[in-house]
Amino acid sequence: MATPPLLKRLNEETVLESIRTGAPISRAEIARRAGISKPTVSLALRTLLDAGLVREAAAGPVGPTYGAVYFEPVAEAALVLGVDLGARFLRGALADLTGAIRARQDVEVAGTDAESALEAILGLRDDLARAATLDAALIDQVVVGVPGVVEQRGGTVRLATNVPGLDGRRYGADLEERLGAPVAVENDVNLAAVGERRLGVARGVDDFMFLSVGTGLGAGLVLRGELQRGHHGAAGELDYVAVGLEQEIDPCAAALSSLASRLADGRETLLAAPFDPPAIFAASREGDAVARDVVREEARRIALHIAAIAAVTDVGLVVLGGGIGANADLLTDVRPLLAKWLPYAPRLEISSLGDGAVLTGAVSVGLESALGRVFVSRRAVPG
Repeated sequence: MATPPLLKRLNEETVLESIRTGAPISRAEIARRAGISKPTVSLALRTLLDAGLVREAAAGPVGPTYGAVYFEPVAEAALVLGVDLGARFLRGALADLTGAIRARQDVEVAGTDAESALEAILGLRDDLARAATLDAALIDQVVVGVPGVVEQRGGTVRLATNVPGLDGRRYGADLEERLGAPVAVENDVNLAAVGERRLGVARGVDDFMFLSVGTGLGAGLVLRGELQRGHHGAAGELDYVAVGLEQEIDPCAAALSSLASRLADGRETLLAAPFDPPAIFAASREGDAVARDVVREEARRIALHIAAIAAVTDVGLVVLGGGIGANADLLTDVRPLLAKWLPYAPRLEISSLGDGAVLTGAVSVGLESALGRVFVSRRAVPG
C-alpha cells in the first residue's frame, strides 16, 4: 500500500511532468491531464514553487485565459553538460531542463591524450557556462561520449585507440573528481543513435541502426526503442567484423585512402597523395573516373556491413554518419546493393544531425537523469 509521503511525492512528480510538457499550463488543465483533483494539484504546486522547480508564467497560451494563473518549469533549476571527446575535436553543449541548448562550443584537440583531455573538458565546461551566463555549479549531470567500449560493469573504457591513455581507464570516475558533478561515460556512436532518435531522421523509429564510418567503424543499434549495448557493452564494434576474412571490406578512412592510392597508380586522375577522403568524394562529384571507382567500392564495403546486421536484426532504417558516412553521394550506390542482397532492405538515410549527433544524444541521456535527481534534491520536504 502506498504511504501518504509516497503518494505526495508521486503527485508532485506527475504535476511537474505535466507542467514540463504542457507549459504554460493552468491548474485546471494540470488536473485534467494528470487525472488528479485540483486541491491535490494545489498542494503539489506549493511544494514545487517553494523548491524553485516551477514558477508562474508571465503569459498564458494564445486566447482567453479567464483570469487563470499559468505555470511553467524553471528551466535553469539544473543544467546538463554533454561532451563529445574525439581524436581531433572536443565538442560540448550546455542544456537546461527543457533540453534547450544554451551554449555550444567545439575545440580542436588533435594529438591530445586522455589526461590533458580532462583539463580541456574542465575548461570547456567553464567556457560554456560563461557563454550562457549561467553558474557552472548548476550542472547536475555530465554525459561524455568516447570512441571506445564502456564496460557495463565498472565503467572501464576499452578498445579506445584514438585517444592515447583512454584505454583501460575508468574515465567517468576521473571526470567526476575534476568536475564535481555526476558523470556518465558512453560510447559515442551509441549516443549518436540516441540523438538521431530524439531529434534526427530516426524520430519515431523503434528499430534502426546508426552506422558511423570515419577514422573507425561503429554502430549504435536500437531495437524496440531501446539502445542495445550487449553483454560487455561492445555491441556495434564493427571494426572486428572482418576478423578471419581475406576479402577487403574495411570502409574506414585509412583503408579508403590506400584503395585510392592503388587505383590511381598509372591512371589519369585528379587525385593525389595523401588521398584524403574529402578530396576523393569531391573528385568523384567532378566526374573523375578513378575517384568514382573508389566511391563505388566504398559503397560496396559499407553495404556489406549493413547487410550483415540487417539480416540478423531486420532494422527498418539505417542512418549513415561519421566523416565518411555523412557523404550523401554514397546513397546512390549503397541503396541498390541492399535492395539486391536483402529480402527486406532497410531504408537508408544520411544523419540529419551531422557532427552534433553525439552531443544531442548526450544531452538526451543527461536530461533523463537530471530531471529525476533535481526533483529529489530541490523539492521542499516538510519537517
